[in-house]
Amino acid sequence: MLTDRDELDCFLILAEELHFGRTAERMLLSRARVSQLVQRLERRVGARLFLRTSRSVALTSLGAQLRADLEPHHRGIAAALDRAAATARAAGGVLHVGFTTPPAGELVLRAAQDLRTSHPGLIVEVCEVPLSDPYGQLRGGDFDVAFAEFPVREPDLGEGPTLLSEARALAVAAGHPLAARTSVTLEELAEVALLSIAGDLPAYLREHQAPARTPAGRPIRRGPEVTNLQEALMLVAAGQGALLTSAHAAAYHARPGVTHVPVADADPVGYGLVWRAGEDTGAVRAFAQAAQRAAARTGAAAP
Repeated sequence: MLTDRDELDCFLILAEELHFGRTAERMLLSRARVSQLVQRLERRVGARLFLRTSRSVALTSLGAQLRADLEPHHRGIAAALDRAAATARAAGGVLHVGFTTPPAGELVLRAAQDLRTSHPGLIVEVCEVPLSDPYGQLRGGDFDVAFAEFPVREPDLGEGPTLLSEARALAVAAGHPLAARTSVTLEELAEVALLSIAGDLPAYLREHQAPARTPAGRPIRRGPEVTNLQEALMLVAAGQGALLTSAHAAAYHARPGVTHVPVADADPVGYGLVWRAGEDTGAVRAFAQAAQRAAARTGAAAP
């Protein structure tokens, strides 16, 4: 019976904490992912390892036995990995990190600054992720980890929790009737033609960036496809469409002829770290922890 390290790590941390929330925080995962890992291990074993109620979590007798059997071996494996990581750090290493937006890039730089103290042998190189190809360079090995916009629903990619969250906005031509508004609603997207991102984007991400219908089911017209943000804002200014974006765009990408109007009823946009599944190396984990510390210091972490 084969198990992966995430299942065993999750089991042992939950056995110690007896709390799904604290386990998720320690593993930099969502609660749902922790539950999924526990259930998967229980299916492999063929019996319940934890007794769960709405108020408490406890080990079953089988769970207690498994914990006692696993812990010595787990400590030995962890020590061996730590020794290997220490050797790698002593020799020096480079972690390539991608980012999608300026606020994400700033958080990446703060995390890199943190690592200069905690992991002086680890060099962080930073590069922007193309708007039209959010996962290609990560899959191809150009990046080791990327600070990406959520949702990410790729079976070959792992992800951490939301570290940065911001409101959504609609970029429209300054002369458009909606530009005079203090805010708009998702229903009013039926009054514009939304620009969409060119490229081989997953259907769920394309719908997130340029939905086809309003919440009430009204169709939203399609505008031209674009490959980058500057091209999109140029078309917006020319009145050829509108762009769903994030609140930071008003400050970082202000330009004549474009007005950024908050979307009052849209869910916030979340950002977090994404890496190739099974390749959350010691360097990636160190960077993830540094990014979480940086987010906490700046108050950027989502609730």
